[in-house]
Amino acid sequence: MKSFAKKIWVLIFTFSIITIAFMYILTDFLYEQLYVEDTESSMVEFGKRLTTKYKGGAVTNELIAEIEEHNNFGVYNVFAVRNPRELSACLPFEINHHALIGPEERKQLLAGEAVTKIGYEERFERDVISVILPFTDENRLEGILYLYYPLAKISELAKEEVLLLLACVLAFTLAVGYFIAKALGRILRPLRELQRAAKEVTKGNYDTRVAVTSSDEVGQLSDAFNQMAQAIQQEDESKKAFLATVSHELRTPISYVKGYSESVQNGTLTGEKAEEAIHLIAREANRMERLTNELMQLVHADTEESELYPLVLAEAIRDVVHLVENKVATKGIDLQMVLDEELIIEADEEKFKQIMINLLENAIRYSNPGKAVHIITTLEEPYADIQVIDYGIGIPPEDVPKITERFYRVNKARSRADGGSGLGLSIVDQLVKQHKGLLTIKSELGKGTTVSVKLPLMEE
Repeated sequence: MKSFAKKIWVLIFTFSIITIAFMYILTDFLYEQLYVEDTESSMVEFGKRLTTKYKGGAVTNELIAEIEEHNNFGVYNVFAVRNPRELSACLPFEINHHALIGPEERKQLLAGEAVTKIGYEERFERDVISVILPFTDENRLEGILYLYYPLAKISELAKEEVLLLLACVLAFTLAVGYFIAKALGRILRPLRELQRAAKEVTKGNYDTRVAVTSSDEVGQLSDAFNQMAQAIQQEDESKKAFLATVSHELRTPISYVKGYSESVQNGTLTGEKAEEAIHLIAREANRMERLTNELMQLVHADTEESELYPLVLAEAIRDVVHLVENKVATKGIDLQMVLDEELIIEADEEKFKQIMINLLENAIRYSNPGKAVHIITTLEEPYADIQVIDYGIGIPPEDVPKITERFYRVNKARSRADGGSGLGLSIVDQLVKQHKGLLTIKSELGKGTTVSVKLPLMEE
């Protein structure tokens, strides 16, 4: 924050100095252009009024005296002389009369024009503007009227003012910098808190939060950080719970396999008991294989992108039914299909088959032998609606909203003894989302379950 405030101070001070310099240069330019030109024109006008006192002939002493009377009350210093050489005696500074009136200047004077000169004079330590006007009679230069006025440079006029201005700018910059530093302190405080919280999150402290003290951009950033931290925390907790559940799910079959295999190996179990143990080992091995396969499906559902292309819905469902017909026959399930042959969806064929296999296996597993399972497809623009209906044990109302959570099992109604891992509907949910579809589950305990999957139709 100190570094940032220092940068602000330097920026303000630099901008102030640049502004002053620009104003000084602009003022000096305007001074030279406007003030000098105005003074010159005023002197010429004043001198022309004085030359009207000359009536011709030789320039008299009375005229010279009358003109010089204006030095007592006029702004400009004015002298009338018959010859430019006489100016040296009149003026308080040295003047080169040859340079003052050369051939070109003499032509101007004879033509009745004013001659203007600006030059530095050491006596005044500044530029002096002078105007020379002629006293002419019948094309003869009888004398000249000489006016001069010391020009004060803008640097001389504003030297003290500039120093005062610089002092004021410095004081202003320090004062503004102080208040900006305090304001920045209040503004940057939540940013420093965000920085601290971000470091805590990188260390794994995902429960870190920051206070939201305003509704401006900083407050919105703080709120976004809190939401991000909460999402990361939830994801972290979900991963930990997932790993713990996976470990718990594998621990039981592994312990069965280990225990029974050791008993068979060392001869503790023989005969029918050994065969029973081998049967249990095979069953638990199948459970671990199924769990591993479903975990892989779940990982792929979370990470892989689906490549969607047109798929004839009825044909794809028949292919899936063919894959599960052994399980259907083993349990004596009456599988009935009512399929709309014209429906074509946008889907990834392999992932669509995973959806249908999981839904059909669930329906078969939790239906009593001899019961029916229906597969019905209908058009519901812009979706194709696929319903898998069973008339099995059903799901309690309080468990329906959670049924797609990973490893979630319905209490009592579904257990490890049923062979389910609690991942099937979670996989279905992820795959349906990848297809930008909708998953709906309706169930009534003891009467059955209806799962509806709506997938987008092929765009025409």
